[in-house]
Amino acid sequence: MNTFTTRDGTSIYYKDWGSGPVITFSHGWPLSAVAWAAQMLFLGQRGYRVIAHDRRGHGRSGQTWNGNNMDQYADDLAELIKHLDIKDATMVGHSTGGGEVVRYIARHGQKRVAKVVLNSAVPPLMLKTERNPGGLPLSVFDDIRTGVVNDRSQFYKDLTLPF
Repeated sequence: MNTFTTRDGTSIYYKDWGSGPVITFSHGWPLSAVAWAAQMLFLGQRGYRVIAHDRRGHGRSGQTWNGNNMDQYADDLAELIKHLDIKDATMVGHSTGGGEVVRYIARHGQKRVAKVVLNSAVPPLMLKTERNPGGLPLSVFDDIRTGVVNDRSQFYKDLTLPF
């Protein structure tokens, strides 16, 4: 199993398939690298090196209590990119993974990035506030928290239906 350990001691799992130009994939919440399997197989068979990781707290990576925020996710991604010595990557992010990619660039720059693809990426602030009137009401997030606490399996099952 491919893993590396971040500076704070968290184990991060990743898939690294193929060779050629690099494409990284960052998954949405609450998914894992498995969400990208079909795209990775397709592109890997066509001459690309494809890399996807399980974000901390997801899948086969460390199930941390702390550090589950965009800054840490971006820093973990930066450590993975450095660990694998990735250059000129096309970075693909979906949902939370899109936010992770954008935060990576904001915190670590574009030096190792050639292109970015964002698919339904989360914005920097999803909550509706006076300064963000197009955001979601707090009740949406309260409902997510309630669903995860009260019946986690059913919440995840219901969440998959739109996909």
